Amino acid sequence: MGRGDGTGRVVSPEGADDSGAGILHVDMDAFYASVEQLDDPSLRGKAIIIGAPDSRSVVSSASYEARRFGVRSAMPVGQALRLCPHAIVVPPHFDRYLETSAQVMGIFRDVTPLVEPLSIDEAFLDVRGARRLWGRPAEIARMLRARVRDETGLTCSVGVAATKHVAKMASTMSKPDGLLVIAEADTAAFLAPRSVRALWGVGPKTSEALEARGIRTIADVLDTPRELLDRALGVAMGDRIWHLARGIDAREVDTSRVEKSVGHEETFHEDIGDTAILRSELRRLADRVGARLRSGGWEASTVAIKVRYADFTTITRSQTLPEPTAVGQRIGDAAHELFASVDRALPVRLIGVRAEKLRPAGAAMPTLWDDDEGWRRIEDALDGATAKFGRGAVTRATLLGTRGGGTLPSSPPPPRFDQG
Repeated sequence: MGRGDGTGRVVSPEGADDSGAGILHVDMDAFYASVEQLDDPSLRGKAIIIGAPDSRSVVSSASYEARRFGVRSAMPVGQALRLCPHAIVVPPHFDRYLETSAQVMGIFRDVTPLVEPLSIDEAFLDVRGARRLWGRPAEIARMLRARVRDETGLTCSVGVAATKHVAKMASTMSKPDGLLVIAEADTAAFLAPRSVRALWGVGPKTSEALEARGIRTIADVLDTPRELLDRALGVAMGDRIWHLARGIDAREVDTSRVEKSVGHEETFHEDIGDTAILRSELRRLADRVGARLRSGGWEASTVAIKVRYADFTTITRSQTLPEPTAVGQRIGDAAHELFASVDRALPVRLIGVRAEKLRPAGAAMPTLWDDDEGWRRIEDALDGATAKFGRGAVTRATLLGTRGGGTLPSSPPPPRFDQG
């Protein structure tokens, strides 16, 4: 199995058999880091870490040159620099990543309308109906890789298989800049020697539960009675593992798949105990979440907050709204209510706001009174100013005082595109 640093990479030769393999999983290689290296050629071939130059912040992404030293996403930057002292820390440019992602997804949709984005840098494509136009699935995959490289300057890895699960495994094994094709008839032979950790959805706890019972490979899963899997993992997960180990994955490429939540969170330079500053930060994050919802045409039914204390204890709280909304003021009000209900014996290291249970804007029946009408007009005007002058050109007066006191967030994470 290929690893996150590119070692153990497996690719298919030219002319590999792609019989029955009509699903592609395309995954951009070290996406954030690659965009930074593209925009600044002096960074090419170097170990770079995407994040804030602060030991308390976390790694958003890392180049393959840094990954080979053990650097991983979500790792504290301080730890990453201890593993790779010569790495260059580069601040993230999320607007640029979103722009490039849109360009890449546009290339995919030029080939087939059946595209299911999983995140900002990966997607499933169903090319079974595109053969007459573009050729066999493996040929389409090669064409896509060439177009992405020629039109964006970036590389991607592609898995081609009969199911989504196997295609995703194949793309992971082929990284970076590779193509792995698994014919439908070869699925069982491909899966059998792989670690159970390679199965989609098997996290550390599930893998530990399996390995504690001597179930280390997918072949071991095949030899395990169904009842034992159910006892070890629960009926739902046991059923899922039983089917995936046999190459059974009935899920189709879902073009209607959407974000299930939108959130922003910030880590502070120093732990914050001042309630006024924390409430102001919640308001700022809520405004960003509302803007994201409006730009995507969504409304949220639930608002949640995340609070991480100085000792790294982390809590979340959520609240269902009376009516779905994309109004930042309403989201911020809910965040303030939730924050007032939490115990704060310790200063706060990280704080976040998330909108959940999304649905298309305007899907609800109109109400007689619109309590948010005034705020909606204000935020529509802010959206227009942002589009014209950039984010931060206009902001709340109440947020200005918090920006001069050394409490600026130290590590804004990437926009989240959670798919459940």
